[in-house]
Amino acid sequence: MKPNPDKAKHADRQFQEAVDSVQATLERLKGCSVRERQELKTDIVQLNEMYDKISQGRVEIVIFGEISTGKSAIINALVGKHVAEVDVQGGWTQEVWGTHWQGAGHVISGFENSELVLVDTPGINEVDGKRRAELAETTARQADLILFLTDSDLNETEFAALVELAALQKPIILVFNKKDLYSKEDLRSLLQVLKQRLGDLISPELVVTTAADPRAIEYLIESPEGGEHSEWRKPIPDVDELKSLILKTLDHEGLGLIALNAAMFAADKSDRIAALRVQMRNRQATQVIWTTAGTKSLVVAFAPGVIDIMSGVAIDALMIVTLSKVYGLNFSIAQARNLAKAIGKAAGVFALGEITSWGASALKLATAQLGVVLTAIPQGAAAGFSSYIIGQAAKHYFEHGGSWGSGSAKTVVADLLKNTDKDSVLSHLKDEIREKLNRNRHAQDSAE
Repeated sequence: MKPNPDKAKHADRQFQEAVDSVQATLERLKGCSVRERQELKTDIVQLNEMYDKISQGRVEIVIFGEISTGKSAIINALVGKHVAEVDVQGGWTQEVWGTHWQGAGHVISGFENSELVLVDTPGINEVDGKRRAELAETTARQADLILFLTDSDLNETEFAALVELAALQKPIILVFNKKDLYSKEDLRSLLQVLKQRLGDLISPELVVTTAADPRAIEYLIESPEGGEHSEWRKPIPDVDELKSLILKTLDHEGLGLIALNAAMFAADKSDRIAALRVQMRNRQATQVIWTTAGTKSLVVAFAPGVIDIMSGVAIDALMIVTLSKVYGLNFSIAQARNLAKAIGKAAGVFALGEITSWGASALKLATAQLGVVLTAIPQGAAAGFSSYIIGQAAKHYFEHGGSWGSGSAKTVVADLLKNTDKDSVLSHLKDEIREKLNRNRHAQDSAE
């Protein structure tokens, strides 16, 4: 069959796009903060491994199955030598591991030194297998081709695992191992039932039979003298059908499989990076907003005279500077003040916070600070609430890269006011002020 030049060009283009997607995802990581990179440490390692893998043209064939279905035996039979222990009690494979399939005689187009790697995984039904299941899932996402082993009709555990693997959209070959344990008629009936159960999960032509570690057979040996004696001998492993299907698949789709897998892996990691950054930044931003609102409540409540108003404005500006850094921007104090004023003006936030504060400040001055106890709770809570709304609006602004998105400052703040449980926020802030008052001996003395 002559090679199709158009198909080859398409595969090359797909491959280059996949390499570019992995590189682009790695570049995105450079824009992460130190905390974010620490959280994404495992993802960074896996992405670099994927880049090395795709750059070298390495194909990873991952083997799944229940314990004792013969995963290790399959590897030994394909490689042609003993590289994996075969434990008849099952459960030997504690970790994911792999070995080079040096005798396969296959090279990915464009990669003279390409490698095939057979990767074994823990049995899908092993006891205490949560961590092993996570390892298996990670390995499956990096796999280019999956071999799923069974030695009978699929049970519920096997079928569920197969459905999960199929959802990863990787090519899967179903291997019915230990065929030597069945008669030809029984094997034919089992395969027929199996293919019907598989439905659209796996195409019938991707179901093969093997005897990776065949049982010993008793042979009667005639001696030259006419006598007989028996010997038990193990037949050679029968994995030719499987090997042929693997190499045929790689011949037709090898470069495309690597490209598709790398592109899917990069897309998955890119989504995870984006989601984690949003989650971490939102969590940090929320903490900054609540801390600032609480601080402003206390400062405004207890500061003398108009100093409380001046302190409140400064605190809001510092909050916005801090929030800008959380989202990778660097606002100056002047920029932060302007943004705080724009937010406050947008929907009259200061009608609640600042007007109350000015009135309370006048009372403080007129009573030489004796009015602190009377004004602290309402003034502080109102000021804190205004800071909370300013912070939430600024958070929205920074989440959209320093813009209001499709709306405006007024619509954003209006939505925040509409969807914020004002009573809950105020109650939280008032509780903080009361707690401070109860610990403040001088405030108690002035109240007597």
